Amino acid sequence: MRLEQGLAIVSHVVDAAGAPVSVYVADDHGEIVAAVTMDGAPPDTRLNAERKAYTAARSDAETTSALAEKVRDDPAELASFDPRFSFFKGGVAAFEEGRRVGAVGVSGLPGAEDEALAVAAIRAAGLDPGGA
Repeated sequence: MRLEQGLAIVSHVVDAAGAPVSVYVADDHGEIVAAVTMDGAPPDTRLNAERKAYTAARSDAETTSALAEKVRDDPAELASFDPRFSFFKGGVAAFEEGRRVGAVGVSGLPGAEDEALAVAAIRAAGLDPGGA
């Protein structure tokens, strides 16, 4: 994930969000490239957005919601994951030419809205959200 892509994603989310959110953009290792917490967003949205981006960057799933679905009925598998992983909706991997280059985490709205914002922002930055 290049800096200009991360900034484009953050800008798109800020412009499109219907209420205050936090948005974190991570590289393919889960390290933060760009991040914003909008005025009025609850403080816990920062950690949630960061964990969603980290999870979508480092897991084998394309979204945090897909990962949650995958492990839903397997408590042993769920318990064995990286403790920083999040299973809340709103984390989406970003691909360029078929290669995972990073991910976006959005937090502050209902999960489906967080995820939709992340998908739209990834596309607006010229990247592919995979199967999301």
